Amino acid sequence: MDMNNNDILIRLRYALDLKDGEMVEVFKLGGVALTEDDLQDLLVKSIDSYYDDGEIDDEYTECSNSMLESFLNGLIIYKRGRQDPNPSQQGKPDMSIQNNGSVNNVLLKKLKIALTLTSEDMLDILKSADVIVTKGELSALLRKEGHKNYKRCGDRYARNFLKGLAFRYRG
Repeated sequence: MDMNNNDILIRLRYALDLKDGEMVEVFKLGGVALTEDDLQDLLVKSIDSYYDDGEIDDEYTECSNSMLESFLNGLIIYKRGRQDPNPSQQGKPDMSIQNNGSVNNVLLKKLKIALTLTSEDMLDILKSADVIVTKGELSALLRKEGHKNYKRCGDRYARNFLKGLAFRYRG
């Protein structure tokens, strides 16, 4: 089953043990104003993960790529504090998620930054979820899309990384 952005938010929330108020704050830091009710609508699993009849839950709100990336940007600020803007960068940073295929790669990169993880930490987190990755493979997943050594991160890696994070942060 494919993981969508709502699933990623749900898994991240669980892994990092974030409360509703903290999630709303993280979204706000990333430039997205939400109420706790709005948040609850994002934290509803997509209907296709439960049913095949195609009915959509009234409470379900799809988390877009830009919303997810705003959350991840907010998480970096929430965990590490605001950085002084680089004078060469004007306005908001460019969004890194170019398409649905790059979501998992950006997720890994931004979590690495937000949680100040080393590559060794990331390998350990994946290993705790029974996924063995070499340093070279991890490096390819963390490359910018378009780089000659870039490798797309599949749902299996992302799902197991979030599972490993839950082991690390929740015990």
